[in-house]
Amino acid sequence: MFESVGALIGSPWIYAMVALSVLLDVFLPVLPSGVLVITAATAAAAGSGAATGEVPHRVPDILALVLCATTASVLGDLVAYRLAWRGGERLDRAIARSRRLSIAQERLGAALARGGGALVVLARFAPAGRSVVSLGAGAAHRRARDFLPWSALAGLSWAAYSVALGYFGAHWLGTTWLATGVSVLALFGAGAGAAYVMRRQPRAAEAA
Repeated sequence: MFESVGALIGSPWIYAMVALSVLLDVFLPVLPSGVLVITAATAAAAGSGAATGEVPHRVPDILALVLCATTASVLGDLVAYRLAWRGGERLDRAIARSRRLSIAQERLGAALARGGGALVVLARFAPAGRSVVSLGAGAAHRRARDFLPWSALAGLSWAAYSVALGYFGAHWLGTTWLATGVSVLALFGAGAGAAYVMRRQPRAAEAA
C-alpha cells in the first residue's frame, strides 16, 4: 500500500485527492480527510528516506501537502460561510432548532467580538466542529475579516499537525500499518481533547 501511495504522491493526483477530501468534509464530516493526509505524509516519509535515516530528498512534497490541505480547509470554510450567510430564514430556523448550532453560534460571536478566535482553531480538530463554526459564523453574518484569519490559522494548525503525525510516525515506527494506526489515533485524540475543552468552556463561563 505504502509503495503505491508513495508513487502516487509524486504526481498531482494525491494533492487533488487531499484537496477534494478536505474541501468537502466541512459538509460531510464523515469523510476521512485526516486519515488520507496522514497516509500521504507517511508515504512521503518513505519516499524521502525519513524512515530509514537517509537524507530526505522529498521534503518539499511534505510542505506542498501542508499547503494543499491548508488551502482546501480555508476554501471549504469560506464556501460554508458564504452559503450560510445567504441561507436566509430557512437556515436560521434550522440553527434555532439545533441546540449545538445555537450555542456554537453564540460562543463564536462572543469570541470574535473579543478579538479572539481560539474557538475556531479548537473546532477544526473536534469532530464536526469545523462545520458548526463555519456555518454558525455565516448564519450570524460575522465579518469575514474577523473569521477568515482564524480559519486560516485553524487550517494550517490542523494540516501541519496531521502531516507531522504521518511523517514523524513513519520516522519513528517505520512505514507500517502500526505507524499509520498510531498517527490516526493521535489525530482522534486531539479531536477528543478539543471537543472536551469546548464542552467545558460554557460551564466555566456559567461558574464565573
